[in-house]
Amino acid sequence: MGKGDMKSKKGKVSRGTFGASRPKKKQNKEARRKKLKLKDS
Repeated sequence: MGKGDMKSKKGKVSRGTFGASRPKKKQNKEARRKKLKLKDS
């Protein structure tokens, strides 16, 4: 269970991927809109 293991959290972190062991945090719509508006300006 190390960096090469794609099913462990440590493996997901090392590769920068997401899945069942490391789900993405869901942003609410308002926060996402504010973030996008700041990037465009």
